Amino acid sequence: MSASEDTHSNSQAEEKNRLTEVEKRNNHVASEKKRREAIRYAFDRLTTLVPGLEGQGRSEGVVLQRTAEFLHEQLGENQRLADELARRGADVPEHLKMYKTQASRSDGGETYESTKRRNSANGKAGR
Repeated sequence: MSASEDTHSNSQAEEKNRLTEVEKRNNHVASEKKRREAIRYAFDRLTTLVPGLEGQGRSEGVVLQRTAEFLHEQLGENQRLADELARRGADVPEHLKMYKTQASRSDGGETYESTKRRNSANGKAGR
C-alpha cells in the first residue's frame, strides 16, 4: 500500500468514527443527566444520614447547612471524648487527635494537646 493510499484509508476511518452534532449533543445530555442523578442521590443519602432532615423537602442549601452543622457537632463530641481520655491519662489514637488550639475552642475546655503537655509535666504520660 502506498503512502497516499494509507492516508486515504486513515481519513476514511476518521470519517466513520466522528460523531455527528446530534450524537454529540445526545451524549452531552445523557452525561449531564447522569451527573445530576448522582448529585440528587448524594443529597438524598445525606437526608437519611443527618438527623432532622428525614421526611423534609430537599432544599440543597438546607441539606448542606444542616450537614455542616451536624459534622461540626460530631467533631466537637469526638474532641470532647479524646480530651476526656487524655485527661484520664489514656493513650488517644492518632485519628482522634484534632490538635485544636485553646483559643479556637468555643467551650474554653482543655484540648488534647494541652492535656498531653500537662500530663507529661506531671509524669502521667503514656498511661
